[in-house]
Order: sequence, then C-alpha cells, then structure tokens
Amino acid sequence: MQENTNKKKKRSTVRRAASRMMTGEILSEEQERILTPGRMVWESFVRDKVAMAGVVCFLFLFLCCMALPYFLPIDLYYQDVTQANVAPGFGMLKVPSGLSGNVRQVDLGSTFSVGLDQAGNVYEWGSFPNKKLRNLPSGMGKLAQISAGLDHVVALTEDGEVVTWGNDRMGLGAVPAELRAGETVKEVYAGYQISLALTESGRLYHWGNSYLIDLKFPEGVQGNIAGFAANTDVVMALTEDGEVAVLSGKPGAYTAVPEEIQGRVVELALSDESAAALTEDGVVHTWGNNIRGSRDVPDALQGHVKEVRGGRYHFVALLDDGTAAAWGDDTFGQSSVPRIKEPVKEIAAGYYGSYVTGESGRVYGFGLDGYLMGTDAFGRDIFRRLLKGGRMTMTVGAIAVIISTFIGVIVGGISGYKGGRIDNLLMRFTEIVSSLPFLPFAIILSAIIGNSISETQRIIMIMVILGLLSWPGIARLVRGSVLAEREQEFVTAAKSLGVKESGIIFRHILPNVITVIIVNATLDFATCMLTESSLSFIGFGVTEPNATWGNMLNGARSATVIESYWWRWVFPALVLAVCTISINCIGDGLRDAIDPKSRER
Repeated sequence: MQENTNKKKKRSTVRRAASRMMTGEILSEEQERILTPGRMVWESFVRDKVAMAGVVCFLFLFLCCMALPYFLPIDLYYQDVTQANVAPGFGMLKVPSGLSGNVRQVDLGSTFSVGLDQAGNVYEWGSFPNKKLRNLPSGMGKLAQISAGLDHVVALTEDGEVVTWGNDRMGLGAVPAELRAGETVKEVYAGYQISLALTESGRLYHWGNSYLIDLKFPEGVQGNIAGFAANTDVVMALTEDGEVAVLSGKPGAYTAVPEEIQGRVVELALSDESAAALTEDGVVHTWGNNIRGSRDVPDALQGHVKEVRGGRYHFVALLDDGTAAAWGDDTFGQSSVPRIKEPVKEIAAGYYGSYVTGESGRVYGFGLDGYLMGTDAFGRDIFRRLLKGGRMTMTVGAIAVIISTFIGVIVGGISGYKGGRIDNLLMRFTEIVSSLPFLPFAIILSAIIGNSISETQRIIMIMVILGLLSWPGIARLVRGSVLAEREQEFVTAAKSLGVKESGIIFRHILPNVITVIIVNATLDFATCMLTESSLSFIGFGVTEPNATWGNMLNGARSATVIESYWWRWVFPALVLAVCTISINCIGDGLRDAIDPKSRER
C-alpha cells in the first residue's frame, strides 16, 4: 500500500516537472541564474559602496549646477561694493525679540540694521562689515534717533549730542565743531562714507569722504532746509518753501529736478539712480534713470501716499489707509510688502531691505536676509557663482574628454588593427604629442592670442587645446585592447565574410573594448576639470566675469582672504574636490567591476 502511494507521488512530481518545463518555468529559473557580462558588471558596480557614493555626490552636484541656475539666475556683470565680503548666513532682517513690540525707530545699513526701543536703548543685528560697529561709545546715554550707513552708525542722544561709531576712516569719526558747540540737531543720517546732520536752524552739516560728495549750497538754501535725502553720490535738500535743491556739483540724471513740482514738495527720497518727491496732494513724482523699475510708481498709489523712503533701487511708501506699498527692484523681495493684520505707522528702506512697523510696535522685515555662502570682494553671491562656475567647469571638461576620446579611439583603433609601419608611425606621433608640456603650451598660446579673441572663443580654445593634447593616453589603451582582440575568431570570421576593415575595427572590435574606453574617459573627465581649474586659477583659463571654480579660487590667493574671508576659498575648493573625487571613485568602481583582478593588483 505504501509502495503504491510512493509511486503515485513520483508520477505526480514528474507530471508537474513536465508541466513546468512546458510552460518555461524551469528555463526561466535557469536564465535568472545565468548573468550576462553587462549584468555582472552592473551588480559588481552597485555593490561597491564607495563608487555608489561617488555617483550620488556627482549626480547631486551635476543636477544642481545644470538646473538651479535657471531658477537662481545671475548677472555676470553685477557688482556692488556695499555687499562685499559678507559672511555666510541669514538673519539680516531678524529683529531682536526685545525690540519688536517696543520699537521707537529702525534703520537699515548695507548688511546690518539698528534700532531704538522706547527707552532709547540701542539694538544691532545682521552681518557687520566692520567689527567696530559692535563697540558702542561709552557714556553716550539714551538715544533719541539713530541711522545706519555703509559701515558706520550716527546717532543723536536725548541731550542733543551727535555720536558716531563703526568705520572712523575718511573723517567719519570727526563730528563738526559747530555741532559740538551748541547747534540743536533735529535729524542725523549715515550714508555711503558720509554723515549728515540737520539743525533746527535749517542748516545742513556733513563730514566724511569729501572726495565722494562735496556739498555746494545754492544761494538761499543753507539755513532754509526742512529735510534732505542722499544716495551714494548726491545729496538733495528740501527747503521750507517746498522746493528741491541739488547740493552736489556732480551732474546726473536725477539732478534735473522737474520744474512743475517746485514749491509743492513735502517729502523727498532717493534711490541710487532716481529720485522721488511727494507733493502735498499725495502724488509721487519720479525722475532720473529707471533702473529695475525704480520709477514705475503703481497708478493705484497716486494720491494716497503719506510718506516715501528710498533703498538702493526701490522705494517704499506709507499710504493714507494704513497700508504700505513698494515698487522697483525686487531681486531679494525688498519690494514685496508682507500682509499684516494691523495698520502700518512707520516705514524704513535701506540698501536691499525694508521694514514696516505696525501700530502694536511689531516690526516686519522683508528683502535681503543674507547669503547662503557669503559674497566675494565685488559683492557677488558665491553660491550662485558656484552653480554657474560648476556648469562652465563641467562643460569644458566634458567637451575636452569627448574630443580626446574621439581622437584617441580612432588613432588607437587603426594603429592596433593595422600594425606594422602604420602602427609605428601613429605611435611615434602619439609620443610627440604626449611629450608636449601642456600647461606651458596653453599659457603661451593664451598669452599670444588670448586678448585678441572674445571670451566665448577663448573658452572654445581651452576646450580644444585640452582635447587635442590629452588623447595619447586613451590611444595607447585602445591600441593595446585592439591588439588583443584582433586575433579572436570573430575577427577572422568577419574577414572571411568580406567585411571592410573599418567595419571590423569600429563595429566588431570596439564594442568589445568599449567598457575600457568608458572607464578611461571617466577618469579623464576629472583630470580635464582639474586642468581647466588650474588654468583659470593662474589666470590663463576662463576669465572674469565668467565664473569657473578655478577663477573663483584665483580671487582668494591673498593672505587676508585666507585669514579673514574663509568662505571665498573654502566653498569653491570643497565642491571642486568633492566633484573630482566622486568622478575618480566612479572610474575606479567601473574598472574594478569590469576587471575584478584589478583589486588584487
């Protein structure tokens, strides 16, 4: 009985096996166990944790450099010394908790802000361009008014004394003797390397860099001044009878004051390229250069403006319905007034930021809040230049590798297959090219013709030189691989079938050595990137204002930069190192996956 049961089980097993074979299940399982060479290479590469880490790092940098510049555009010709050498970080507009809700006044400097609470205590926040800004004068008492400039502060005490701290060069620390002799001051102002003070008698005093702004008072103006406004190179006064007077002899687009507003102006504001005058009917009149829309006052505001303040390229206005509005440059959001649930009672505008103060005393800031990786000596955002520079560096390296690989594959393939005199001739030519000293050759060529061509042509020249002088290595590698493959049986079969020699080389032999070419090209990519960066670093590669990782490091060679402005060299060096190391890890991983014995060697 047991024997019959076992026989039935065996017959059932045989039938199931036959059924599985008929449906291809067994064949499928066997196919799953058999790995193709490509799949073996892939699985070996994926198991290499170092290589996969390199892939992740490189892809992250590559995608950032290629995609983010579309969302974070950069003007290569942009420069602004007021933003020079700003340290990384945010918080330029983060009002201290002890001030918000208890504010008397706030004002914006270049990259920092100052404020006074109701008790006259001083608050400072932001990124300070001068360490002396944190050293408040001792014994100055309570303050009634405060103003922030480029890198200094001017304040008025409750006793009517003018005090200043921060940058004390160019006479900024020398308050005029007239102000110390009893003149009653009603308003102070800290500007771009100058300071101003207006007295109750209508006289305007200035001190600081007289070479930048040397005030000249038209007849009848001094002693009749009700208010004033200033920017980086001009000061304008508003007289008691509502007229605007230009106090600088330097001509400009905004020095031609419209005649139709004279005698009706109640408030005056300046940006760096334009002027805005508020007349008694609540209308804002602008003149000068319309840089970044600084003259484009929204029609809906006209007739409703009570106050107006000017920043670098934007204006902020307080309206009669208790709201605030802004127009002009909005690169950093300085013209995007936030929605607040209370009426606005005060406004302030500075270089690239703005503040509005609600009736509750709470301060709302909007605009430039900081830089992720700081700025360079020209005030340019290092993070955005890193993205732009990475695109340029990777593009130069990739095209140079394509050129060198194309030449190397052709020369090496023909040399290895043909052999004999052709092989000897091509290899001697390869040795001649490889013996050329690349850096001296590139420097000499760049010095001879670099200034006679455009920057685009210069970049193309660098890519071509890199490609034309870096192919010998891959040519020798391809030659050796073709020499080994040309004696194989499939080559003999192709010859017997009458296949042309070019077809045998490029259609039959090269596909068998393509993995070796890919590995070598990957490693050469990192080498070309480093070479381009080296050329740019010594000043013979891609030049300013175009950004590459190399020429960004070129601007950080001085001891002062290395010691005081670490972010200018750390970030470019870090991304260049991470990118090249990642590419080398990928190349090493591919080599080990293709040739496992290479690990032993």
